[in-house]
Amino acid sequence: MSAMRVDAKVVMLGKESVGKTSLVERYVHHRFLVGPYQNTIGAAFVAKPIQVGEKVITLGIWDTAGSERYEAMSRIYYRGARAAIVCYDLTDSSSFQRAKFWVKELQNCEEHCRIYLCGTKNDLIEGDRSLRQIDYHDVQDFAEEIGAQHFETSSKSGNNVDELFQKVAEDYNSSAFQYMTAEEPGVDLGQKKDSIFYSCCHSN
Repeated sequence: MSAMRVDAKVVMLGKESVGKTSLVERYVHHRFLVGPYQNTIGAAFVAKPIQVGEKVITLGIWDTAGSERYEAMSRIYYRGARAAIVCYDLTDSSSFQRAKFWVKELQNCEEHCRIYLCGTKNDLIEGDRSLRQIDYHDVQDFAEEIGAQHFETSSKSGNNVDELFQKVAEDYNSSAFQYMTAEEPGVDLGQKKDSIFYSCCHSN
């Protein structure tokens, strides 16, 4: 008997250069690309199946542009998402303020979307604690206030990356989530069996 397939729409949000694309690269392809990334324009899409109990949860991950000029486009991509990974750079205090903006957007527009706060570039502050600009406990307090999960990750070392996406899949499998329906426009994950990459208006 084959495992039941469940498709989960996940959106990555956050200020440009916080490391959203690196996070997806590490999780899906188990690699960290050295050198500057070209900024995402619009969004990039990747599907990743993960076994959770007797189900196969296929995470359909939309990596959105972080630049404020693409803000309206990002709203299109997070529509209908049931999970949002809102990223901020642990070495950039302004990125956490931007993360709060996206949290407010989701609360206003996607009330059924579960939020995961993700601090990136943890490897940098492990090497030099003076680089940390955002206190862990302040973010944890905010996460508790909005009912979000909170992770600090490193795409370079892989620290906590698998755990983050595993938690998304496990939560999606629980009764806390409402499953996506076939009415979601433009996202048909049922035909995708393996990890794939699809770019929409992507500069890479």
